[in-house]
Amino acid sequence: MSSPLTPQVLADPVALTRALVDIESVSLNEREIADAIEAALTGLAHLTVERIGHTIIARTNLGREQRVVLAGHIDTVPIADNLPSRVEGDIMWGCGTSDMKSGTALALHLAATVAEPRFDVTYFFYEGEEIDSKFNGLFLVSEVRPELLAADFAILLEPTYGIVEAGCQGTMRGMITITGTRAHAARSWLGVNAIHGAGPVLTRLAEYVGRTVEIDGCLYREGLNAVGIHGGVAGNVIPDRCEVEINYRFAPDRSVAEAEAHLRELFDGFELRIVDAAPGALPGLTLPPAAEFIAATGAVPAAKLGWTDVSRFSAMGIPALNFGPGDPKLAHKPEEHVEISKIVLGAETLHKWIA
Repeated sequence: MSSPLTPQVLADPVALTRALVDIESVSLNEREIADAIEAALTGLAHLTVERIGHTIIARTNLGREQRVVLAGHIDTVPIADNLPSRVEGDIMWGCGTSDMKSGTALALHLAATVAEPRFDVTYFFYEGEEIDSKFNGLFLVSEVRPELLAADFAILLEPTYGIVEAGCQGTMRGMITITGTRAHAARSWLGVNAIHGAGPVLTRLAEYVGRTVEIDGCLYREGLNAVGIHGGVAGNVIPDRCEVEINYRFAPDRSVAEAEAHLRELFDGFELRIVDAAPGALPGLTLPPAAEFIAATGAVPAAKLGWTDVSRFSAMGIPALNFGPGDPKLAHKPEEHVEISKIVLGAETLHKWIA
């Protein structure tokens, strides 16, 4: 099996980023890019390579005292007339350049070129991160080969614009249901308008002030917002049902149960149904591998304002953080791009730490 990821491409993280970007890999269409990565790594003497679905796991087994994980997802959101990639000066444009093929390229570059890392390393190149968690490659590995996830420390190469973003927020979605009585709009006094009844819910959301929580020197800002409203029967009918969809991003010092209890207290008197939830992850920055990596970056870490797969490692008691060259503000946008200088600096930082 041949691969477009030749040794020359693997040796250059910038060329490697562009090569990965130019392999279209929208979620559920990761076969081609997984094939290319598997072919590029299979046969390297210092790696044991396995495949589960379209997730490639490459491991060193050098008998080191500690094992670390470097992980990057290989899927992207749908393209938006932004493939193939192009380069203009210091900017590489294209779907996945920021989120997160530039970060994934750093892990693949190290996997191929660093034969004697000072830690044992498990490299994950995994599928299905951008869609429902049941497709997530790390989740699928945890179901069939959980021992492959075991490590002392993990880095998710998510876009952070070259700084360490520690831990992550938890996330929770809920549906608040307001009921009324249906009636003809010409005789509205005979009904109870469920959409009007959503007013107090929206007021509470508009007036909500989220906590700011400092953990290991990182500030996590909570947020609670309406992200959808659903209701109405017809243009001449008083609606008897309205649903307000809410999204709560909570600091990692709160468990999922505590976050749910907070929402139920806030919306006491309304019917609340939790439809999705994932815990946050504490930073763990004081542990030796994390502290050493932060020192290698030379930057002050910040809180990760969002949910990432560091939560999966945190739930297993493995400290994890986010670090990647992409700008998270550009993720999923048609104008997505990455600065080439950030790719080069990210590769240098990781190499200094791991080699």
